Amino acid sequence: MAEGLGDKGMAHPAYLSGPVGARRAVLEAVFEAAVAAAHPRLCLPQHLPPPPANGRIILLAAGKAAASMTVVAEEFYESEYRLPRERMTGIAVTRHGYGQPTQRIEIVEAGHPVPDAAGLAATERALALAAGAHKEDLVLVLLSGGGSANWIAPAGNLTLAEKQAITRALLRSGASIDEINAVRKHLSRIKGGRLARCAAPATILTLAISDVPRDAPSTIASGPTVPDPTTLAEARAIVARRGVPLTASAAALLDDPANESPKAGDPAFARSRFEIIARPADSIAIAARTARENGYEPIVLGADLEGEAREIAANHARQALALREAGRRAAIISGGELTVTLKGKGRGGPNQEYALALALALDGAAGICALAGDTDGTDGGGGAASDPAGAIIDETTLARACSLGLDPAASLADNDSTRFFEALGDLLLPGPTRTNVNDCRVILVDDR
Repeated sequence: MAEGLGDKGMAHPAYLSGPVGARRAVLEAVFEAAVAAAHPRLCLPQHLPPPPANGRIILLAAGKAAASMTVVAEEFYESEYRLPRERMTGIAVTRHGYGQPTQRIEIVEAGHPVPDAAGLAATERALALAAGAHKEDLVLVLLSGGGSANWIAPAGNLTLAEKQAITRALLRSGASIDEINAVRKHLSRIKGGRLARCAAPATILTLAISDVPRDAPSTIASGPTVPDPTTLAEARAIVARRGVPLTASAAALLDDPANESPKAGDPAFARSRFEIIARPADSIAIAARTARENGYEPIVLGADLEGEAREIAANHARQALALREAGRRAAIISGGELTVTLKGKGRGGPNQEYALALALALDGAAGICALAGDTDGTDGGGGAASDPAGAIIDETTLARACSLGLDPAASLADNDSTRFFEALGDLLLPGPTRTNVNDCRVILVDDR
């Protein structure tokens, strides 16, 4: 299994064999290749700069790859420059269960997708380190998806509890990641370019693993070191459109012109540079190459798909059925970040809901199987490292569900995809991958 994947492997029923089992093995290989391509050990070293001539490196990391990026950076500066310990300091905060042992930089595990007190305390320390940076220092910011929840610093009189409630409401509303981050950036002291303002006049270099559609720097981890193109007015419109209730403290922040985030041209960004070191498109390209190596014609729908999970699944099912009808042996591959508007009371995530909706739309069509997973190793869930990354389906999914007394349509209506696939043994369980380039969905079409 590729470096970065957990030890649990991909769970599926042991009795499956023959063509179905072979196709599922290809799905797993494609997913593993996509994840491995984005691991910091492969993509980070060549982007790390020399240490400053006289100052320190202040390493500040956040997100699901924060620990693995920090480990790679520590090893680089030790092996390449023998950098004395007193010239490198910092703190990294990552999701619970995603930590790794380090030599110099402390790793803090914190809440995701809902922030917690551990993230709050770690963020305060990160801001203090940034504020203490001198002009000759290099503030090295290592970002990855999940950083928006890990770096939590409520602005004004907003409390952690209030920020948690707003986050939960946004997640349940079906809002896109762009919308969620536009609101979060205007309720924060670190997001939306505010970390750069805090660290100036030090040199700031941000190296980021992108997990967002179109790789917008201002969206990755809510853009703490880049100008914010979103506005207070947009944030107010989003919470109104999505029906997100606001406390008086939050409403006051969104109504205060003095709370607008820094924009392009702000002096805070005069010595700030941003580089993306791994993109969703890179991993989707590796997925396509792996599918081709296994005898499937790759049909790439793009790395930036957005929309309601069940609607995208219905569309992909139609494409898969058309390919089978045409006698083509193909792999439909897509990335991006789908959403779920929660109306039921079940457990799940966008990839699991997509897989369940896809199984229903395919209705047991022979020769078609699919995997939908988040490359970070978790899809929805309650914030535990053991949460599933997604699910696998094949032509036997609905028949096996029926034999167990499961009602897939009812499960979908209740947003209860986790329990559905858990009962079948078809959850995707790679464990923490310690990277994050968003979703990887693969549908194999084979008429044999």
